[in-house]
Formats: sequence, C-alpha cells, structure tokens
Amino acid sequence: MNNEIHNRKYLKEFKKELRNNPTKAETKLWQALMKNQLDGRKFRRQQSIENFIVDFYCPSEKLIVEVDGEVHDNFVNSEYDFNRTERLNKLGYKVLLFKNEEVYKSLDLVLEAIKQEFK
Repeated sequence: MNNEIHNRKYLKEFKKELRNNPTKAETKLWQALMKNQLDGRKFRRQQSIENFIVDFYCPSEKLIVEVDGEVHDNFVNSEYDFNRTERLNKLGYKVLLFKNEEVYKSLDLVLEAIKQEFK
C-alpha cells in the first residue's frame, strides 16, 4: 500500500468516528463485505486515499464502494462527489456508488454489481 496517499495521520480520528457511527445502509453492506465474504475479497471500511475517506475499499481490486443517502442529493455534495470520483479514477481506482435505498431493497443486486467489477 502506498502510504503517501493512504492512511494520512490527520484523518485518523475522523475515520474512527465514521467507523463508529455508520449509517444503517453502510452497516448492512458491511455485514455482507466483512471477513472476505464476497468472493474471498478483503474490504476495508473508512479507508483514506489522499484527502478522501471512502466507505469501503478492496485493495486487491483497487475498488471503492460508496453508499450515499439524501444528504448527497444537492449541488454542493454532488459536485464534491463528482470531483472526488474523478480524482480517484485518475489514481487508478474504480468507484461504485450506491444509494441507501438500493442497499436496503436490493442488497443481492448491489453485491452482484460489486462482484461484476472483480478481475
């Protein structure tokens, strides 16, 4: 792992707070991703990459999974999310974005979409 872009120390406390206070959708998805349950792939929660903290990260696939609720449905947050995704893509990461509702109502489809990105 490239420590120059991963796990920046100044983000440690914020990452910890996010991990300790996940949304219900993040908790539900984490239950399906933790302990290498999804095709044996290891996922991390609240991983920092540069100045961003991503919800879930699979290092072997360079895959990022974000779960977003209605708070992201405004111009400021949408623009931030777009710019974050652009930057992460330029660094060689694939970013998947799911809405909370998708996780609640169709977890199996969300997991299948994630698996489709595996090499």
